[in-house]
Amino acid sequence: MLELITLIVLLALGYGFGRVAELRHYRSIQSREAQYRNLPAIATKFPDPSLRPRETNLVTGNVVISVDYFKRFLSQLRNIVGGRVKAYETLLDRARREAILRMKEDAHSQGASLIFNVKLETSSIYKGKGRAIGSVEVLAYGTAFMD
Repeated sequence: MLELITLIVLLALGYGFGRVAELRHYRSIQSREAQYRNLPAIATKFPDPSLRPRETNLVTGNVVISVDYFKRFLSQLRNIVGGRVKAYETLLDRARREAILRMKEDAHSQGASLIFNVKLETSSIYKGKGRAIGSVEVLAYGTAFMD
């Protein structure tokens, strides 16, 4: 009985704290995306030939985000029945957007007006009990154009 109560309390705490942290992070992401909206980041491999930058540099953004206890529990349940693991989808969405924002911050600090050939690399960097994902790393990189 004590184990069941402990599980329920941990799940409730994981859900509460995880949800608050996730919402706070999404608000931060949205405000910074608005701030860097005028700095395009495109996946095109070759830029428009009419662009003549005075300089180009590699810019990067990197983030590691951990899975909270509640999401880990939900994903284990979903693995039993199959289907989309929505708990991890929001984790990856936040990680990708944060990595792109950090890359844009790097480009902005160098005076860039455009980032092209943007690439994303994703990996899980920690496998917990039962090979469950513990943390996700996303690296965003591209070539910044300075006018």
